[in-house]
Amino acid sequence: MSRGKKGPSSQTVKRGKGARPAQRRRPSGPPLSARLLARQPLSPATVRRIAVWVFAVFLLGAAWLTASLTGATAFARDEIVQAVGRAGFSVQRIEVVGANRIDRLRVYDIALKQKDRSMLAFDIAEVREELREYGWVGDARVSRRLPDTLVIDLVERTPVAVWQRGGRYTLIDDGGTALPGVDAASIPGLPVLVGNDPAVQTPDFLALIAAAPALKPQVIGGTWVGNRRWNLTFRTGETLLLPEDQARARDAFAEFARMDGVNRLLGRDVARFDMRFPGKMVFRPSREGDLGDLGLITGSDREITPATSDGG
Repeated sequence: MSRGKKGPSSQTVKRGKGARPAQRRRPSGPPLSARLLARQPLSPATVRRIAVWVFAVFLLGAAWLTASLTGATAFARDEIVQAVGRAGFSVQRIEVVGANRIDRLRVYDIALKQKDRSMLAFDIAEVREELREYGWVGDARVSRRLPDTLVIDLVERTPVAVWQRGGRYTLIDDGGTALPGVDAASIPGLPVLVGNDPAVQTPDFLALIAAAPALKPQVIGGTWVGNRRWNLTFRTGETLLLPEDQARARDAFAEFARMDGVNRLLGRDVARFDMRFPGKMVFRPSREGDLGDLGLITGSDREITPATSDGG
Protein backbone atom coordinates (compact mmCIF):
# COMPACT_ATOMS: atom_id res chain seq x y z
CA MET A 1 0.00 0.00 0.00
CA SER A 2 1.21 3.42 -0.66
CA ARG A 3 1.21 6.09 2.06
CA GLY A 4 -0.71 9.21 1.37
CA LYS A 5 0.63 12.64 2.07
CA LYS A 6 -0.44 14.39 5.28
CA GLY A 7 -2.49 17.52 4.90
CA PRO A 8 -1.93 20.72 6.68
CA SER A 9 -4.37 19.81 9.43
CA SER A 10 -2.43 16.78 10.36
CA GLN A 11 0.91 18.52 10.85
CA THR A 12 2.33 18.71 14.39
CA VAL A 13 4.05 21.81 15.74
CA LYS A 14 7.09 21.29 17.93
CA ARG A 15 8.30 24.02 20.36
CA GLY A 16 11.99 24.10 20.67
CA LYS A 17 14.08 25.79 23.33
CA GLY A 18 14.61 28.78 21.13
CA ALA A 19 10.95 29.68 20.80
CA ARG A 20 10.05 33.33 21.85
CA PRO A 21 7.40 33.73 24.59
CA ALA A 22 4.29 35.75 23.94
CA GLN A 23 4.84 39.51 24.67
CA ARG A 24 2.62 41.46 27.15
CA ARG A 25 0.55 44.26 25.77
CA ARG A 26 1.68 47.68 26.94
CA PRO A 27 -1.07 50.05 28.18
CA SER A 28 -1.92 52.64 25.68
CA GLY A 29 -2.07 56.36 26.55
CA PRO A 30 0.17 58.79 28.56
CA PRO A 31 2.19 57.65 31.65
CA LEU A 32 0.74 57.73 35.19
CA SER A 33 2.71 60.84 36.26
CA ALA A 34 1.34 62.77 33.31
CA ARG A 35 -2.20 61.68 34.09
CA LEU A 36 -1.85 62.74 37.79
CA LEU A 37 -0.40 66.08 36.75
CA ALA A 38 -3.28 66.60 34.37
CA ARG A 39 -5.82 66.01 37.17
CA GLN A 40 -4.48 68.69 39.58
CA PRO A 41 -6.24 72.12 39.29
CA LEU A 42 -3.09 74.20 38.68
CA SER A 43 -1.90 75.11 35.25
CA PRO A 44 1.51 73.84 34.09
CA ALA A 45 2.89 77.40 34.21
CA THR A 46 1.80 77.77 37.84
CA VAL A 47 3.36 74.45 38.74
CA ARG A 48 6.64 75.55 37.18
CA ARG A 49 6.59 78.83 39.14
CA ILE A 50 5.97 76.97 42.40
CA ALA A 51 8.83 74.64 41.65
CA VAL A 52 11.12 77.61 40.97
CA TRP A 53 10.12 79.28 44.27
CA VAL A 54 10.66 76.09 46.24
CA PHE A 55 14.08 75.69 44.71
CA ALA A 56 14.92 79.34 45.42
CA VAL A 57 13.84 79.04 49.08
CA PHE A 58 15.96 75.93 49.40
CA LEU A 59 18.99 77.77 48.05
CA LEU A 60 18.40 80.77 50.38
CA GLY A 61 18.06 78.47 53.37
CA ALA A 62 21.26 76.71 52.52
CA ALA A 63 23.04 80.04 52.06
CA TRP A 64 21.69 81.36 55.40
CA LEU A 65 22.77 78.20 57.21
CA THR A 66 26.23 78.47 55.73
CA ALA A 67 26.48 82.15 56.67
CA SER A 68 25.32 81.40 60.23
CA LEU A 69 27.91 78.69 60.67
CA THR A 70 30.67 80.99 59.43
CA GLY A 71 29.52 84.05 61.47
CA ALA A 72 28.75 86.15 58.41
CA THR A 73 25.16 86.94 59.51
CA ALA A 74 26.22 88.35 62.88
CA PHE A 75 28.82 90.53 61.20
CA ALA A 76 26.30 91.77 58.63
CA ARG A 77 23.74 92.52 61.35
CA ASP A 78 26.24 94.50 63.41
CA GLU A 79 27.24 96.50 60.37
CA ILE A 80 23.60 97.32 59.58
CA VAL A 81 22.90 98.36 63.19
CA GLN A 82 25.94 100.61 63.30
CA ALA A 83 25.07 102.14 59.96
CA VAL A 84 21.55 102.97 61.20
CA GLY A 85 23.03 104.60 64.31
CA ARG A 86 25.51 106.64 62.28
CA ALA A 87 22.66 107.83 60.10
CA GLY A 88 21.13 109.60 63.13
CA PHE A 89 18.68 106.89 64.22
CA SER A 90 19.97 106.44 67.77
CA VAL A 91 18.49 107.20 71.19
CA GLN A 92 19.37 110.79 72.08
CA ARG A 93 16.28 111.86 74.07
CA ILE A 94 14.07 110.23 76.72
CA GLU A 95 10.49 111.46 77.07
CA VAL A 96 8.76 110.31 80.28
CA VAL A 97 4.97 110.56 80.61
CA GLY A 98 2.95 109.90 83.77
CA ALA A 99 5.74 110.31 86.34
CA ASN A 100 4.23 112.36 89.17
CA ARG A 101 5.94 111.01 92.29
CA ILE A 102 8.41 108.57 90.77
CA ASP A 103 12.10 109.45 90.64
CA ARG A 104 12.70 110.45 86.99
CA LEU A 105 16.45 109.98 87.31
CA ARG A 106 15.80 106.34 88.18
CA VAL A 107 13.74 105.98 85.00
CA TYR A 108 16.54 107.52 82.91
CA ASP A 109 19.11 105.20 84.48
CA ILE A 110 17.03 102.14 83.60
CA ALA A 111 16.35 103.31 80.05
CA LEU A 112 19.94 104.26 79.21
CA LYS A 113 21.83 101.34 80.73
CA GLN A 114 21.94 99.56 77.36
CA LYS A 115 25.26 100.05 75.60
CA ASP A 116 23.89 99.98 72.06
CA ARG A 117 21.83 103.15 71.46
CA SER A 118 20.90 102.40 67.85
CA MET A 119 17.14 102.53 67.31
CA LEU A 120 17.30 99.25 65.45
CA ALA A 121 19.02 97.38 68.28
CA PHE A 122 17.45 99.09 71.32
CA ASP A 123 15.60 96.43 73.35
CA ILE A 124 12.41 98.18 74.47
CA ALA A 125 10.97 94.96 75.95
CA GLU A 126 13.92 94.71 78.33
CA VAL A 127 13.48 98.35 79.39
CA ARG A 128 9.79 97.76 80.09
CA GLU A 129 10.45 94.72 82.25
CA GLU A 130 13.11 96.53 84.31
CA LEU A 131 10.81 99.51 84.82
CA ARG A 132 8.03 97.24 86.09
CA GLU A 133 10.40 95.86 88.74
CA TYR A 134 10.71 99.35 90.21
CA GLY A 135 8.23 99.78 93.07
CA TRP A 136 6.36 102.88 91.87
CA VAL A 137 5.74 101.54 88.36
CA GLY A 138 2.52 99.58 88.03
CA ASP A 139 2.89 99.31 84.27
CA ALA A 140 4.99 100.86 81.51
CA ARG A 141 4.80 101.26 77.75
CA VAL A 142 8.02 101.94 75.85
CA SER A 143 8.05 103.00 72.20
CA ARG A 144 10.38 104.52 69.61
CA ARG A 145 9.78 107.90 68.04
CA LEU A 146 12.04 108.30 65.06
CA PRO A 147 14.63 109.50 64.59
CA ASP A 148 16.09 109.73 68.12
CA THR A 149 13.46 109.69 70.91
CA LEU A 150 12.45 106.96 73.34
CA VAL A 151 8.94 107.53 74.80
CA ILE A 152 8.19 105.97 78.21
CA ASP A 153 4.57 106.09 79.34
CA LEU A 154 4.22 105.11 83.01
CA VAL A 155 1.28 104.06 85.17
CA GLU A 156 2.18 104.83 88.77
CA ARG A 157 1.01 102.86 91.75
CA THR A 158 -1.24 104.73 94.17
CA PRO A 159 -0.17 104.93 97.84
CA VAL A 160 -2.99 103.91 100.18
CA ALA A 161 -1.18 103.58 103.51
CA VAL A 162 2.09 104.02 105.37
CA TRP A 163 3.86 100.90 106.61
CA GLN A 164 5.68 101.28 109.94
CA ARG A 165 8.35 98.81 110.94
CA GLY A 166 11.48 99.26 113.01
CA GLY A 167 10.96 102.99 113.26
CA ARG A 168 10.86 103.39 109.48
CA TYR A 169 7.88 104.63 107.49
CA THR A 170 7.31 103.52 103.88
CA LEU A 171 4.51 104.27 101.47
CA ILE A 172 2.68 101.17 100.18
CA ASP A 173 -0.01 100.55 97.56
CA ASP A 174 -3.13 98.42 97.92
CA GLY A 175 -1.12 95.24 97.35
CA GLY A 176 1.48 96.09 100.01
CA THR A 177 4.20 96.96 97.48
CA ALA A 178 6.74 99.40 98.92
CA LEU A 179 6.96 102.72 97.05
CA PRO A 180 10.52 104.00 97.59
CA GLY A 181 12.03 107.42 97.14
CA VAL A 182 9.15 109.51 98.54
CA ASP A 183 8.87 110.75 102.12
CA ALA A 184 5.75 109.29 103.72
CA ALA A 185 5.18 112.59 105.55
CA SER A 186 4.68 114.31 102.20
CA ILE A 187 1.34 112.52 101.76
CA PRO A 188 -0.66 113.19 104.93
CA GLY A 189 -3.94 111.53 105.79
CA LEU A 190 -2.96 107.95 104.99
CA PRO A 191 -3.50 105.29 107.66
CA VAL A 192 -0.40 103.92 109.36
CA LEU A 193 -0.12 100.12 109.46
CA VAL A 194 2.10 98.17 111.84
CA GLY A 195 2.90 94.54 111.08
CA ASN A 196 5.31 92.08 109.52
CA ASP A 197 4.05 91.28 106.02
CA PRO A 198 2.57 94.23 104.10
CA ALA A 199 1.89 92.15 100.99
CA VAL A 200 -0.58 90.01 102.97
CA GLN A 201 -1.82 92.32 105.69
CA THR A 202 -2.49 95.42 103.60
CA PRO A 203 -5.26 93.81 101.49
CA ASP A 204 -6.78 92.38 104.68
CA PHE A 205 -6.75 95.78 106.36
CA LEU A 206 -8.35 97.49 103.35
CA ALA A 207 -11.07 94.83 103.19
CA LEU A 208 -11.67 95.27 106.92
CA ILE A 209 -12.23 99.03 106.92
CA ALA A 210 -14.31 98.77 103.74
CA ALA A 211 -16.91 96.87 105.81
CA ALA A 212 -17.98 100.18 107.41
CA PRO A 213 -17.75 103.02 104.84
CA ALA A 214 -19.13 105.55 107.31
CA LEU A 215 -16.26 105.01 109.75
CA LYS A 216 -13.53 104.34 107.19
CA PRO A 217 -12.40 108.01 107.03
CA GLN A 218 -12.05 108.01 110.83
CA VAL A 219 -9.51 105.16 110.87
CA ILE A 220 -5.95 106.48 111.04
CA GLY A 221 -4.13 103.25 111.72
CA GLY A 222 -4.14 99.53 112.22
CA THR A 223 -1.87 97.23 114.21
CA TRP A 224 -1.55 93.54 113.39
CA VAL A 225 -1.39 92.03 116.89
CA GLY A 226 0.29 88.71 117.58
CA ASN A 227 0.12 87.81 113.89
CA ARG A 228 -3.55 86.96 114.37
CA ARG A 229 -5.86 90.02 114.66
CA TRP A 230 -6.27 93.81 114.20
CA ASN A 231 -6.49 96.80 116.51
CA LEU A 232 -7.90 99.90 114.81
CA THR A 233 -7.09 103.47 115.89
CA PHE A 234 -9.46 106.40 115.26
CA ARG A 235 -8.79 110.10 114.76
CA THR A 236 -10.49 110.85 118.07
CA GLY A 237 -7.93 108.70 119.90
CA GLU A 238 -9.89 105.51 120.62
CA THR A 239 -8.68 101.99 119.88
CA LEU A 240 -11.00 99.20 118.74
CA LEU A 241 -9.90 95.63 119.51
CA LEU A 242 -11.29 93.16 116.95
CA PRO A 243 -11.55 89.33 117.00
CA GLU A 244 -9.06 87.06 115.27
CA ASP A 245 -11.07 85.64 112.38
CA GLN A 246 -11.11 88.05 109.44
CA ALA A 247 -14.81 87.56 108.72
CA ARG A 248 -15.72 88.04 112.39
CA ALA A 249 -13.52 91.14 112.49
CA ARG A 250 -15.37 92.69 109.55
CA ASP A 251 -18.75 91.90 111.11
CA ALA A 252 -17.66 93.38 114.45
CA PHE A 253 -16.40 96.58 112.80
CA ALA A 254 -19.64 96.97 110.84
CA GLU A 255 -21.62 96.45 114.05
CA PHE A 256 -19.48 99.04 115.85
CA ALA A 257 -20.24 101.52 113.06
CA ARG A 258 -23.99 100.98 113.49
CA MET A 259 -23.68 101.48 117.25
CA ASP A 260 -21.67 104.66 116.71
CA GLY A 261 -24.34 105.94 114.33
CA VAL A 262 -27.00 105.55 117.03
CA ASN A 263 -25.05 106.42 120.20
CA ARG A 264 -21.99 108.42 119.00
CA LEU A 265 -19.34 106.26 120.62
CA LEU A 266 -16.32 108.13 119.30
CA GLY A 267 -15.11 111.36 120.86
CA ARG A 268 -16.38 110.63 124.36
CA ASP A 269 -13.13 110.14 126.30
CA VAL A 270 -13.04 106.38 125.87
CA ALA A 271 -9.59 104.85 125.58
CA ARG A 272 -10.65 101.64 123.89
CA PHE A 273 -13.51 99.38 122.88
CA ASP A 274 -12.96 95.62 123.06
CA MET A 275 -15.12 93.46 120.76
CA ARG A 276 -12.92 90.36 120.73
CA PHE A 277 -15.49 88.19 122.53
CA PRO A 278 -18.86 87.18 121.03
CA GLY A 279 -21.92 88.84 122.57
CA LYS A 280 -19.91 91.37 124.58
CA MET A 281 -18.27 94.77 124.21
CA VAL A 282 -16.02 96.04 126.97
CA PHE A 283 -15.02 99.70 127.03
CA ARG A 284 -12.41 101.51 129.10
CA PRO A 285 -12.87 105.21 129.73
CA SER A 286 -9.92 107.56 129.52
CA ARG A 287 -10.57 108.88 133.05
CA GLU A 288 -11.58 106.43 135.71
CA GLY A 289 -15.15 106.89 136.88
CA ASP A 290 -16.12 109.03 133.84
CA LEU A 291 -18.55 106.60 132.25
CA GLY A 292 -21.28 109.00 131.24
CA ASP A 293 -24.19 107.17 129.65
CA LEU A 294 -22.06 104.52 127.93
CA GLY A 295 -23.85 101.88 129.95
CA LEU A 296 -27.03 102.74 128.02
CA ILE A 297 -25.67 101.98 124.52
CA THR A 298 -28.31 100.61 122.15
CA GLY A 299 -28.28 99.25 118.59
CA SER A 300 -26.64 95.94 119.48
CA ASP A 301 -27.44 92.71 121.27
CA ARG A 302 -24.03 92.73 122.91
CA GLU A 303 -23.61 93.12 126.62
CA ILE A 304 -21.98 96.53 127.10
CA THR A 305 -19.82 96.68 130.22
CA PRO A 306 -16.96 98.86 131.47
CA ALA A 307 -13.56 97.25 131.88
CA THR A 308 -12.61 96.02 135.34
CA SER A 309 -8.93 95.38 134.58
CA ASP A 310 -6.38 96.32 131.96
CA GLY A 311 -6.36 93.30 129.62
CA GLY A 312 -4.68 92.96 126.16
